[in-house]
Amino acid sequence: MPSDEFEWSDLRFFLAVARAGKLTLAARQLGVEHSTVGRRIGALERMLGAKLFDRQPGGYDLTAPGERLLASAEAMETLAATAQQDIAGADLGVAGTVRIGAPDGFGTFFLAPRMGRLAARHPALEVQFLAMPRVFNLTKREADIAISLSRPKQGRLHARKLTDYRLRLYASRDYVAEHGAIESRAALLRHTFISYVDELLYAPELDYAPLVAKDLRPRVKSSSLVAQFMAVKAGAGVAVLPRFMAEGEADLVPVLPGEVEIERTFWLITHADTRTLARVRVAADFIAREAQEARSLFLPGPPSPR
Repeated sequence: MPSDEFEWSDLRFFLAVARAGKLTLAARQLGVEHSTVGRRIGALERMLGAKLFDRQPGGYDLTAPGERLLASAEAMETLAATAQQDIAGADLGVAGTVRIGAPDGFGTFFLAPRMGRLAARHPALEVQFLAMPRVFNLTKREADIAISLSRPKQGRLHARKLTDYRLRLYASRDYVAEHGAIESRAALLRHTFISYVDELLYAPELDYAPLVAKDLRPRVKSSSLVAQFMAVKAGAGVAVLPRFMAEGEADLVPVLPGEVEIERTFWLITHADTRTLARVRVAADFIAREAQEARSLFLPGPPSPR
């Protein structure tokens, strides 16, 4: 039987477990003991008279009632954030935490050197940025802003084109000196090609091998673009790298620059429920402005075919 007392703050614990999938991780994010989280979830289930999670060895999975509550709890979370912004925003300025998720190459080479300026302009804003080779789920609040390689086709998401960017094949000077110049696409088959681990390829836009040469098979693989970049610098082989990462490296040289040219796009994604919040809007505008000002970094030279 459901009880009569609804403790609104229990929803904060519910959302944390629903998003983290584990009690211990949710507790760490909330800064409390995992027993406290378990107790609050239990109290919420008793109050609602419904089981919200299936407790599995690998974590907590939402039940059908839990899924229904998630939608309502997220709507309430958004309303609370909006109310705080509307009522207290004039006094607080841009405050709170904004989390930005980005591919590791863009996050490490472009965002990281610039995040200090965003934080300096807004002293009450905590900036978190996750530079990882993965897709970020904004619906589950894994991030407030995500940088993606494609425009989302579903969900309550808003997409803004950030910039196109160009990629080339690169090798180190030492690699070319040892193995000889690469004169054709066919010649690439005799060289070590570095690329992504097939089953960990998080976006189809990163599958470059078919675009470079027929029957080209990577022999050195990593899920991380930064790791691929470091492998190329160390002379491990040849890889497709963004020009914004490789052009300034004196020990890297382009391979078949007039023949192998690839162009891709970065999109800035926000959730419809939170995109107008000051902390999200300010961070998104900052990233868009920085990308626009660095256009020549992303698009050096003449346009390249896709």
